[in-house]
Amino acid sequence: MRRCACECLFFWRLYEKIEELRRYFTKGERALWFGSVFVIIAAFYFFDRSNYFTLFASLLGVTSLIFNAKGNPFGQLLMILFSLLYGIISFTFSYYGEMLTYVGMTMPMAVFALISWLKNPFNGNRMEVSVNHLARTEWRFMYLAAILVTALFYFILGYFQTANLVPSTLSVTTSFIAVYLTYKRSPYYALGYAANDIVLIVLWILAARQNTSYLSVVVCFTAFLVNDIYGFINWCRMGERQAESV
Repeated sequence: MRRCACECLFFWRLYEKIEELRRYFTKGERALWFGSVFVIIAAFYFFDRSNYFTLFASLLGVTSLIFNAKGNPFGQLLMILFSLLYGIISFTFSYYGEMLTYVGMTMPMAVFALISWLKNPFNGNRMEVSVNHLARTEWRFMYLAAILVTALFYFILGYFQTANLVPSTLSVTTSFIAVYLTYKRSPYYALGYAANDIVLIVLWILAARQNTSYLSVVVCFTAFLVNDIYGFINWCRMGERQAESV
């Protein structure tokens, strides 16, 4: 009897959490997430059917993006996990640039971004970060740092004989810009990731020429691209709403 009561309590709390999430996201956001999940699973069914590790990473990644689009720090926590998994996937195709970028740069920066977002909630609401706007000096610093990072990684990746060297290096550049802007809580972080998505789509199309199972990864980053575009739109709305309420 006691066990039955505990199980009922568990399912009731689970139902409450699901309802809380349903109310948290708009109908459009729920449609975007469900649509992204559907195309990722469909692509896995048609092109892969074996690498469930890649499927799990893709679903984790697209879930992190919908939380990031809301300015929720939980999205950064999921991004930390995704970066680790994606680094492992990249290693399997000798995309050492992707592996080094996500494990050595994106994942640590996601940790700093998580701390930054937690420290800067909007009006005490820990589920929404305060939108920030960068000064000109910060933009200049970012551009200079991006040039230095690009030059450094070009030679590092060349030394490790990274496949498709030029787009792999460009992926490092766009990733750096994206994670820097994420840490700075700028709406343009989403455009940085969108640019990175485009580069990654090209990279994995090249990989799919040798192994068609990687087409599922292409579809994954196409879904990411749509989510990042929405993230930019929603952050602009957030910024306007926050500015009006101050």
